[in-house]
Amino acid sequence: MATDAGYAKYVCDQLQATGGITVLKMFGEYALYRHGKVVALIADNQFFVKPTPAGEAVLGVPTYGPPYPGAKPFFNVSDLLDDPETLVRLIEATYDALPAPKKKAAKKPKLSETTAKPTARKSAGKAKPGTKPKAKVAARKPSAKKSSAAKPPARKSPARKSPASKSSKRAANRR
Repeated sequence: MATDAGYAKYVCDQLQATGGITVLKMFGEYALYRHGKVVALIADNQFFVKPTPAGEAVLGVPTYGPPYPGAKPFFNVSDLLDDPETLVRLIEATYDALPAPKKKAAKKPKLSETTAKPTARKSAGKAKPGTKPKAKVAARKPSAKKSSAAKPPARKSPARKSPASKSSKRAANRR
């Protein structure tokens, strides 16, 4: 059973004094964040807080339950929704006890068109009758010849001249 939006709003209203609370809908249920950390889940119209030793100290003897089948047990604090002061202390203690969220890895830069390799697509099925099969397109290398207006001619540096050319210039200078 999916959680009602009204129930999620009620939970957020009870946590107004905490500050930094946001709720995101995920798969019909809700994740409750405080300053970017997931601290609780709202599932099947019940409120589940991540278990931490600090949270257990606030609750005393907590009630456990899984927010969804196969999940690890969380603190089921649905009965505390009418006690916002305790709920705020619990969320703040849980937030302080949880590690900072991991930073997302930076995206790799895309290859430029000249360095990217073309991908060959395989057709799923046979060619239509009366049509020629498509020829594979070979990857083209950039043409060596370009217009002279686009790029000025390269100048040779004196250090790159061969010894034979130096001696022929000396011989020409002696004459």
